Amino acid sequence: MVRFLLLGMATVLGLWPGVGLAGDLTPREIYEGSSPAVVMIIGYSHSGQQGSGGTGSIIQQDGLVLTNAHVVIEEHTGKPYPRLTIYLKPDRVTGDRKLDLSRSGKARVVAFSQPLDLALLKLEGPPGPYPVIELDDSDRAKIGDRVVAIGHPEQGGLWTLTTGTISAEFENFNATQGKSVFQTETGLNRGNSGGPLLDTYGRMIGVNTAIARVAPDGLPITSISFSLKSNVAKRWLREQGVSAREALAHSDTPALDKSADRSILLPHGQTTPPGSPPTVPTIASPSPPSEVAAQTVTSPRPYNLDRLISERNRAEADLEDMIKEMRGKLGGR
Repeated sequence: MVRFLLLGMATVLGLWPGVGLAGDLTPREIYEGSSPAVVMIIGYSHSGQQGSGGTGSIIQQDGLVLTNAHVVIEEHTGKPYPRLTIYLKPDRVTGDRKLDLSRSGKARVVAFSQPLDLALLKLEGPPGPYPVIELDDSDRAKIGDRVVAIGHPEQGGLWTLTTGTISAEFENFNATQGKSVFQTETGLNRGNSGGPLLDTYGRMIGVNTAIARVAPDGLPITSISFSLKSNVAKRWLREQGVSAREALAHSDTPALDKSADRSILLPHGQTTPPGSPPTVPTIASPSPPSEVAAQTVTSPRPYNLDRLISERNRAEADLEDMIKEMRGKLGGR
């Protein structure tokens, strides 16, 4: 068995192999059209010192964001992170974190399913309308089709583009009924979780979810990534009463096993699900091998998730102190 790792937080902009079909977009055109609707998500624990980072896609103009559950749900509690911040793409990504992450807003978890590893967030500022990514019919995508991924790989750049092809398909992935995935050879890493897998028309056909890293004998595995098919996501969204913008009329998707899909809807203002949360599914072999140490990618200004969270915490703390000081001065007048 191969060990599968969830994608938490470089990558190279590859050339589009071969000659494109009529109507196909180039990777550059796909990036320019779709990347404004791709967001960065940071989850903060109560301590503020540790968190999770990943990617998401805006699917409604009012700020609904689709991502992976493991990006926004704490593994040890099975509950949403107490604080979630979403960063919107700047007009131009410069590599300067202060500039690239200057547009942000708080978010809350609307619903999530740990078995399917899906979550729906509501962005609560800045005001919309927001650009959106259309969800396509994943049944139209076949092995050999070219695909594009956009995300935030740790130690790489923000809003990074990678390209590849669909290399295989799996039904009931990781023994989860109704969880259909594409296997691709796009270069995904930690931080790409929850980001879009796009077809040659710039439409979402998958949600990037997991990667294979290490074989049982310890040898590293490269270019094996997994993306949850968009039809599975669309079915789950409909069950939550949400309609995403769809590029084409969707085809019927396999019925999901209701006993396996323990989706949890959270009312506005509630940050923890009622009752005991379901156990986080482990995407790993029964006897996981030891991991190979990750290599640091040389980049002009690679970002580090822990450092980023620490810097944002310090900035927010300084802002809160400033506000308290100003209120004290005003109260003394």
